Amino acid sequence: MTLTIDRLAPWIFTLGLFAIWEAACRLFNIDQFILPAPSVIVEAMVRYYKPLLRNGFVTLWTTLAGFGLAVSFGLALGLLVGWSRTIYRGLYPVMIGFNSIPKVAVVPILVVWFGIGEVPAIITAFLISFFPIVVNVATGLATIEPEMEDVLRALGANKLDIMLKVGIPRAMPYFFGSLKIAITLAFVGSVVSETIASNAGLGFLMTQAGSNFQMPLVFAGLMALAIEGIAMYAVFAALERRMTGWAVRSSQSAAG
Repeated sequence: MTLTIDRLAPWIFTLGLFAIWEAACRLFNIDQFILPAPSVIVEAMVRYYKPLLRNGFVTLWTTLAGFGLAVSFGLALGLLVGWSRTIYRGLYPVMIGFNSIPKVAVVPILVVWFGIGEVPAIITAFLISFFPIVVNVATGLATIEPEMEDVLRALGANKLDIMLKVGIPRAMPYFFGSLKIAITLAFVGSVVSETIASNAGLGFLMTQAGSNFQMPLVFAGLMALAIEGIAMYAVFAALERRMTGWAVRSSQSAAG
């Protein structure tokens, strides 16, 4: 019974939120230009489903492309940073400084380099999403206890053996957990770039709709973006449970 309630809770809260939203718009007679009711947004999604699907596919493609690059480079750099405390101390301030730069400020530079289109969106998605992967992988490697390393070295293991047999398996829960954060950030990067320098995508669609005062379509684009983000988050949450369920079970057993 409790398990059923837990599974239904997100749907109940979401439907309740939309019900309150709908009631507030009708009760206070809020103009749809200010805040369209959910029923109006659904109507706009049905009416403009073709451009929403077309631009939604572009956003999904650029997001997954940038995210794929982030996973590849983030995992490699995380392993490098976690390999040595000297490398960790040397590169970490540089990565912090780079991550502190608002990615919206980088988009105009990408436009000069690559022109308007999908490439700036892919690169922006990559830039904004690879940092959590690097940090989590490096953190997972850095949590190896010095005592365990001493024991393994006493048993004849070298640095590579420790990393392959202990460090990397230990970092996997951190890595798969970071994917859920990174994929949502990748959507942010894609949409930010599309609103500034693109001729397709949900960001472009919402910008065009806003300039034409089509607020229901703007919110329909936001809704489509939310659906894509939730779907991708659910995919990587399921992947995390599948690949690192042993870590969850171990922590639960220890807690018990």
